[in-house]
Amino acid sequence: MTENRKRTAIDPAEAHVLVVEDNVPNFVLIARMLAFMGVQRCEWKTSGWQVVQFADTLPRIDLILMDIRLPYEDGYQALQKIRANERLKHTLVVAVTAEASEEQMQKASQAGFDGFLGKPLDPDRFPEQIKRLLDGDAVWEWN
Repeated sequence: MTENRKRTAIDPAEAHVLVVEDNVPNFVLIARMLAFMGVQRCEWKTSGWQVVQFADTLPRIDLILMDIRLPYEDGYQALQKIRANERLKHTLVVAVTAEASEEQMQKASQAGFDGFLGKPLDPDRFPEQIKRLLDGDAVWEWN
């Protein structure tokens, strides 16, 4: 996996999260689970296209939950642009995908994602996974 850049823990109530997801029901589920665990600032983008420009307009971003299969630009293309942006390059970016397998997880790791969550997301595990990410721990789980 990518080197785990240990980060300062972030309280969910203080976290700024950007969800890049083109499926409305998936976004609604993620947003509700984030709200349930106390995240008050959740932004949404439906494609990887222009995600850097959008993120640059926000006061801060602590975590990006990035779907891999997106219209216009996929999650890998969007990640490359995020990593090339001086302000965003160290932002925690986690792949969230229905193409969940060991092979896809390895590909995401090699591409530079900071974590991997397979869909369907488990509502019983998701809050704990996000909490671990915000605490600076690596989360690579596909089943």
